[in-house]
Amino acid sequence: MGGGGGRGGRSRTQRRHFRQNRENVWKRSKSDPSSDAPNDNNTNDIGNGGNRAWEPFATQNPTFDEYYKEQGIVAPEEWDSFMGVLRSPLPAAFRINSSSQFYKDIRYQLENDFMKSLQAEDGIQVSEGSETGAIRPLPWYPENLAWHSIFSRMQLRKNQNLERFHEFLKLENEIGNITRQEAVSMVPPLFLDVSADHFVLDMCAAPGSKTFQLLEIIYHSSKPGSLPNGLVVANDLDVQRCNLLIHQTKRMCTANLIVTNYEAQHFPGCCSNRNRSNASGKLMEDSTISQLLFDRVLCDVPCSGDGTLRKAPDIWRKWNAGMGNGVHSLQVQIAMRGLKLLKVGGRMVYSTCSMNPVENEAVVSEILRKCGESVELVDVSNELPQLVRRPGLKKWKVRDKGVLLASYKDVSKYRRNVIVPSMFPSGRSYMEANENNIHVMEPEEKGENNGNGNGEEALHSTANSSTPADELEEEVSNFQLERCMRIMPHDQNTGAFFIAVFHKHSPLPAAQEKPHFQKEKLCSRNNEPVADVPTQVIEDSNGFEASLNDGTDGKIPEAASEVDLLDDEPDETVLGQDLPVASEEHNLELAKAPREKEADLNKGGGKRKLQIQGKWKGVDPVLFFEDEAIISSIRTFYGIDESFPLNGHLVARNLDNNHVKRIYYVSKSVKDVLELNFSVGQQLKIASIGLKMFERQTSREGSSARCSFRISSEGLPVILPYITKQILLASPVDFKHLLQYKSIKYADFVDTEFSQKASDLQQGCCVVVMREDGQAASDPIQVDEPTIAIGCWRGKASLTVMVTAIDCQEMLERLSARAEIEKGSSVKDDHSPSKLEADEEKDKNDAEKKEDKDSIEMVN
Repeated sequence: MGGGGGRGGRSRTQRRHFRQNRENVWKRSKSDPSSDAPNDNNTNDIGNGGNRAWEPFATQNPTFDEYYKEQGIVAPEEWDSFMGVLRSPLPAAFRINSSSQFYKDIRYQLENDFMKSLQAEDGIQVSEGSETGAIRPLPWYPENLAWHSIFSRMQLRKNQNLERFHEFLKLENEIGNITRQEAVSMVPPLFLDVSADHFVLDMCAAPGSKTFQLLEIIYHSSKPGSLPNGLVVANDLDVQRCNLLIHQTKRMCTANLIVTNYEAQHFPGCCSNRNRSNASGKLMEDSTISQLLFDRVLCDVPCSGDGTLRKAPDIWRKWNAGMGNGVHSLQVQIAMRGLKLLKVGGRMVYSTCSMNPVENEAVVSEILRKCGESVELVDVSNELPQLVRRPGLKKWKVRDKGVLLASYKDVSKYRRNVIVPSMFPSGRSYMEANENNIHVMEPEEKGENNGNGNGEEALHSTANSSTPADELEEEVSNFQLERCMRIMPHDQNTGAFFIAVFHKHSPLPAAQEKPHFQKEKLCSRNNEPVADVPTQVIEDSNGFEASLNDGTDGKIPEAASEVDLLDDEPDETVLGQDLPVASEEHNLELAKAPREKEADLNKGGGKRKLQIQGKWKGVDPVLFFEDEAIISSIRTFYGIDESFPLNGHLVARNLDNNHVKRIYYVSKSVKDVLELNFSVGQQLKIASIGLKMFERQTSREGSSARCSFRISSEGLPVILPYITKQILLASPVDFKHLLQYKSIKYADFVDTEFSQKASDLQQGCCVVVMREDGQAASDPIQVDEPTIAIGCWRGKASLTVMVTAIDCQEMLERLSARAEIEKGSSVKDDHSPSKLEADEEKDKNDAEKKEDKDSIEMVN
């Protein structure tokens, strides 16, 4: 979609910021230097000498065992079972896209074909203790739309007996009919309780499986054939991960999605002075939204990721407690930002793929401390009753430099810049008791959590720091942390996950404790230092803090937490000041500076032409497409009904209308957010928006057509009910021939009436709809949920499909499977042929009368 930035170093300057201090713990480098780095896991560095040959990852780590046994995450008698499952490969899981036209057919095929065939297949070994059945629906997921197999992804790829099933998964995943996703990753969106009119924020969205799931829920709960009133804003910090997010979600074909590129803890709220709400808090009539707040927020934060050990075994080698300690403060900041962006009465889900209480219960406790009675930790034990979950911990310890600490008072004064009070159950800093012993760290004394030059000296500088763990006075949290959910691998043969559900009762307290982090110099868009801007905090009726300098890009290191970033399934791991209403002239002014730079570059004899950009460097501008001539030609050519709004709903990513290649369609909700974004000076850095609806036809034949824009395959389902021209009704046989041969001459169609109507169309794009059971070719075209249609090009002598080869293949297989289903049910009922089969048989008989049936000329 339109989220790509320019090429070359100058247009990607922001990547320098994104990659600071971010370790990728997923890939082992060729030289594997990390194995020599000092950490809590030096005992696992055996065998890293001169022999660098590949070896299977060791699935053990003594430090891991010691840490989690002390935390008591499972009972002692369960430990062996827990570790046995954790060391085994993760079974593959996937979810059926409920918004897909063929989702019922896919579910039927799984229930009646693969469940039986895989169980009876020779050569498939079922591991001891595994569930009954080679594949089965997840019992806690609604409508049997999520499935779980006993096979790992490696087995699916390597076992020849599973080839048909594996090819099925690959094809349907690429089309978008299913999404391959870890089972526990599907859980957080279900607890959000999303409906069709909700505004949903996914704060750390990449790679996009949960975003896809949220969109499915919104569409599934909306009226068929209409766009939902809600939307999903999917955000991620990294540009490359944003591109992955766009690639995954474009399979959804939705006009209700915005993809943004921001640090989650600095996500803007876009508060505008215009169209203020009335005394009751509701917007006045004839007004759009004046502030970007959300009904639901998914806060799936970066974490150490040790819950993913089954699919990422390299974490065994690298794991240490410092990984969790290093991201704790960032997790608190992201969660607090999510709550500030949440509407009063809204729900937020906080989740991690980690088992570490410092990243889980400690973060939840700190949120509750900061928010007071404004936020409640919700008891959801009655929701999804078939999902096995365990209560959250009430007490835990923090490990630092090989020592387990039960309280903040046990922390060495040299480590208090790393180990903070919020990591402990009580959250107390013991400032009064240790007032005379407090030492303020100088900048040169500060070190990373995983080690520094005087770490050992710091460890023994106080008596308390070396106290044995069993002699420490344990703290117990006074919050209802048992309402949190821990999903353990050995309960339902999954990965590990942590989930907490929050409900916002009232605006957050105006005075919030500011996070402690090292300040960085703020830079302008030209990378020049700017003066410090004083922070001014304003609390509005929704508990939202508008900060005048939040729009800056001060960076907070995200320590070694990107374990959930590069899974190829994929399944996982600022507010500016109010500005006056922006007009079209204002939008043009935003593009003026880049154009002037381009002119200067050309005058100076630059080597390449600088890309015309919007406010954000490296990101294409987002503009409403308002060329009335083009819009009118599109509406007239396709006979688009006036009830389908085009004006104000079309978006382009190019300032020059003459060179616009793609036009995107946005829903009413996305349109309102985009207008708000313009009114506040484009605070949202939008990487992708809307649904690709029209594409410019650049071929020689296309340039001579009356309308130079064709309907894209992604946008066809949305606009199809409103098309009255350039649309045809084809018999099942002719429709399948088009899918099979891609291009057919008019004289070679089986149905002569269809052939004549096709040749009578105007040259250009057209839509071919497959005739339903018992429907005549001359009947009026009625579009409903089961209607199947494709885009084609009406050429001078032939009709050519404008659908990708893989889409044609998948649709052919779906139609064949549907025919088999109807045939089987018909034989079972009365041994009579189905209506679809009877129509096809009639068409075949007619085709036999044609002298040249076997000489159909296929034009590729």
